[in-house]
Amino acid sequence: VCALNDAESSDDLPLWGFVGELHPDKNSDNGKHVLYTHKNIVIKYNKDQIIHVNLTQESPKPLEAGRVLDMTYSVKWLQTNVTFARRFDVYLDYPFFEHQIHWFSVFNSFMMVIFLTGLVSMILMRTLRNDYAKYAREDDDLESLERDVSEESGWKLVHGDVFRPPRYLALLSAVVGTGAQLAMLVLLVILLAIVGTLYVGRGAIVTTFILCYAFTSFISGYVSGGMYSRNGGKNWIKAMILTASLFPFMCFGIGFILNTIAIFYGSLAAIPFGTMVVVFVIWAFISFPLALLGTVVGRNWSGAPNNPCRVKTIPRPIPEKKWYLTPSVVSMMGGLLPFGSIFIEMYFVFTSFWNYKVYYVYGFMLLVFLILIIVTICVTIVGTYFLLNAENYHWQWTSFFSAASTAIYVYLYSVYYYHVKTKMSGFFQTSFYFGYTLMFCLGLGILCGEFWNI
Repeated sequence: VCALNDAESSDDLPLWGFVGELHPDKNSDNGKHVLYTHKNIVIKYNKDQIIHVNLTQESPKPLEAGRVLDMTYSVKWLQTNVTFARRFDVYLDYPFFEHQIHWFSVFNSFMMVIFLTGLVSMILMRTLRNDYAKYAREDDDLESLERDVSEESGWKLVHGDVFRPPRYLALLSAVVGTGAQLAMLVLLVILLAIVGTLYVGRGAIVTTFILCYAFTSFISGYVSGGMYSRNGGKNWIKAMILTASLFPFMCFGIGFILNTIAIFYGSLAAIPFGTMVVVFVIWAFISFPLALLGTVVGRNWSGAPNNPCRVKTIPRPIPEKKWYLTPSVVSMMGGLLPFGSIFIEMYFVFTSFWNYKVYYVYGFMLLVFLILIIVTICVTIVGTYFLLNAENYHWQWTSFFSAASTAIYVYLYSVYYYHVKTKMSGFFQTSFYFGYTLMFCLGLGILCGEFWNI
């Protein structure tokens, strides 16, 4: 018994089984709830080490108010030749994760990258190259330049307004900086997972994410500080605090609500108070100072304005355009292709997280992540071009949301997955599913939204 308990608690060997089930009842629309009263436990061992534990259940008894049930179990020990180092191989579903559709999705995404790269190259080479060189003249040529283009239309007319500071500059700088940090964080964790076996240890992935997030906070401050300074920002205290605390506080808010629900239901899913204190200490004494330091360094090292064109004194009026050229439509349409490049991988990720599969194909994830970066960059370039061609020079937030809207489609896909692929029900399971999915999609949206700034 001690060996089994140590294997389950220290080695984190997964063990699951049904406590009960809802059996269809021909005489009732609601069905009949039953509870399994006998558990069969099969334990495989090699020398003095437990390799595998399997749990099955039988003897279902109907649940009736006031009825006393006898719970029994049986244990069977079997010797195996599987070594302790290979004990997790039995949990890796090779046919599922290495299915042909997985390879096809990567190939399909790769072809999408080729198409978008060609489209962007055509726009840049045929439409923009000569005009950009013309509008990048020295300041003393601008008056003659304006006379030359007085009859032109499209993006050429907003060259003197395109580099105006965006609205809510501190917030945009914070989310862009956080997105850069999350991109580096995801790349680093994927590489660590490929090199090692993070799926083996208890909570290894979560621990790695928290520590890597703390030590990469310098990146968010550096990117945010540089962007804020280049656009003439003045309220540095607000910018630094937003950068350091925006995403952690959003995650804390969602986690606090879910933890309160778990405590109310008496669930083991509730995060222990000690764990929350440790996470807060890591953020307060590592992440927060590094973000502040990065902001100061970014302000001094990469904060010099580098605009190729002079900004006009009087803003140009923005004409009304057709509905499909409005910022909201451009933003929503921008997320379709990035979502299309990752939605197959999202199925495998969701299945691993919610349906008791051990995700181990991090090589696939790395390829899909790189494809997502390229597709998102291309989409933001095309979306920004269409917006500027509509003579709308408020492009920064639109570019951000055209990439970040990928997360909206992922969340909508999660709704489909919940109803079709899972058997979850009740307020507790529903709130945990959509709460953690919301946290994931917020991070994904901020991560994707940063790519327009590359």
